[in-house]
Amino acid sequence: MIKSNKLTKAVFCIIMFLFVMILIKFSVQAAPSVFSIPNIDIHVGDADSAQGTSSVLQILLLVVLITLAPSILLLFTCFTRITISLHFLRAAMGTQQMPPNQIMIGLAVFLTLFVMGPTFSEINEIAVKPYSAGEISQEEFIDQAMIPLRDFMFRQVESKDLKLFTDIANIESYNSKDDIPNTVLVPAFALGEITKGFKIGFMVYIPFIAIDMIVSSTLMAMGMMMLPPALISAPFKLLLFILVDGWNLVIEGLLRTFR
Repeated sequence: MIKSNKLTKAVFCIIMFLFVMILIKFSVQAAPSVFSIPNIDIHVGDADSAQGTSSVLQILLLVVLITLAPSILLLFTCFTRITISLHFLRAAMGTQQMPPNQIMIGLAVFLTLFVMGPTFSEINEIAVKPYSAGEISQEEFIDQAMIPLRDFMFRQVESKDLKLFTDIANIESYNSKDDIPNTVLVPAFALGEITKGFKIGFMVYIPFIAIDMIVSSTLMAMGMMMLPPALISAPFKLLLFILVDGWNLVIEGLLRTFR
C-alpha cells in the first residue's frame, strides 16, 4: 500500500513537470506575438495656438495644486494643532500605536472639518459657486477663496509670530490686514499652530507624569527596582483616563481653543 502511494505521487510529479514545461514552451513561442515593447516619444514643438499652450499650463498647475493639497490642509487650517495635540496624548498615555495612526489622522481630519466648517461654507458661497457659474475668473476665484481663510488665520495667529515675519520681510508698518501678504501670514499662522499644539501637549502630559512618579516611588519603596514602572503605571493611566472621560475632555478643550 505504501509503495503504491509513493508510485502515485511520483507519476503525479512527472505529469505536473511535463505540463509546466509545455506551458513555458508555448509562452516563449507566443510572447513575441502577444507582447510588444511600447514606443514612448516626448515631443516639444511649435504650438498651434496660444490657447492650447495656456490649457496645458492650466492642467499642469492643477496637477501641482493637487500634489500640494496635503500641505495646504496642514498650513491653512487647524489640522496642525489638532494632530500634534493628539500625538502628545497618545505618547503620554504610553499606549504605543493605540489608537493607530489611521484613526488618529482620521479623527484629526474630521475635527478640522468641524472647526473649519463655517470657513469652508463661506468659501463655497463667495468663490466656488460663482466660479462654477462662470461669473468670476480663476484669479478672482483664488482671491475670493483666500478671504475666509485669511480671516480665520488672522483670528488664530499670534501677534509676536506675525511681527517676526513682518520684520524679516521688511514690512515696517501696515494700515490693514490686506497689506500683509500670504507669504507672511501663512508661516506665522503655522508657527503659532505648532507652538499651541506643544503647549496643549505639555498640559496633557502633566497628570500622566504624576502617575508615573507615584508608581516609580512606590516600587522603589517596596524594593522592586527591577520591575519596569511603565508596565505598572499603564493600567492606572488607562483607568484614570476612562474614569474622567478623557477623550471628551481633551476634544472639548482642544476645540475651545479655536474660539
